[in-house]
Amino acid sequence: MAIPRPSLTLTLLQAREATMAFFRPALNEHDLTEQQWRVIRILRQQGELESHQLAQQACILKPSMTGVLGRLERDGLVRRWKAPQDQRRVFVALTEKGQQSFVAMSEGMERNYLKIQQQFGEEKMQQLLGLLNELKNIKP
Repeated sequence: MAIPRPSLTLTLLQAREATMAFFRPALNEHDLTEQQWRVIRILRQQGELESHQLAQQACILKPSMTGVLGRLERDGLVRRWKAPQDQRRVFVALTEKGQQSFVAMSEGMERNYLKIQQQFGEEKMQQLLGLLNELKNIKP
């Protein structure tokens, strides 16, 4: 019987869970889900985006993105609007409150990154990020 090779996808998920353990308490403290934080962070980095671009970058399926954006909009953190020339295109941006939310959380998030980096090492962290960026660009 052949011995199965180590699972890349399972190992990536386990590594994600190990790192998210550093960030979940801060998210809970601010009443944000992981998906909501990803949306806020991406909009802070990129500025306004079409909802389908945001869903792709945040790795959130479009049906789930509708609910995430609905809750963020209800809480005053994002605003959505349809393009006047094409009602099918929906744009999303952070509100001032959303910008403030990011700023309020960023110091604590940075502390968590530093904790991970202290345990893992700065050089290995840079190497890992480089490898993961290469990996995410491979095509089936």
